[in-house]
Amino acid sequence: MTETTYRERVRPTVGFFIALLLLVPAVIIVFAPINPPVGWVLGIGLYALIAWVATAASPRISIADETFTAGRASIPVHLLGEATVFRGADAARERGPQLDARAYLCIRGALPVVKIPVADPQDPTPYWLVSTRDPERLLATLHAARTAASSSGASEATQADSAS
Repeated sequence: MTETTYRERVRPTVGFFIALLLLVPAVIIVFAPINPPVGWVLGIGLYALIAWVATAASPRISIADETFTAGRASIPVHLLGEATVFRGADAARERGPQLDARAYLCIRGALPVVKIPVADPQDPTPYWLVSTRDPERLLATLHAARTAASSSGASEATQADSAS
């Protein structure tokens, strides 16, 4: 049975949809000399299509069965280090000048980011950088999942030792 302890879908911000509205008059202007009603229909239709695709393609973040998933990638929580939250200008620096090219990214602009170190020595990815609307809840859930994973790993090791 899968137990999901955290789930979030990182949808586009309101600012994205407002900026996307500029597409409607642009399409209307292009079609105005040809057929203005077609321009209106295409402008509104294109806006609706892009808004739907951006929402449907939004990445999901979840913690379930001792596995952390961000977008299309997953990693066991016992292979993760202690996470850190960055907001505002600090988040912009983490997404920009301080970014390691080897990092796994699941980011959206204007949202806080959580930097999660990867503790697996065989993994070339130094950390995951994940955008979230509720970083404190993600940190708390991730910490609880890591603690549960390490305690279940320790109890399994104890059972294996007593069986031999």
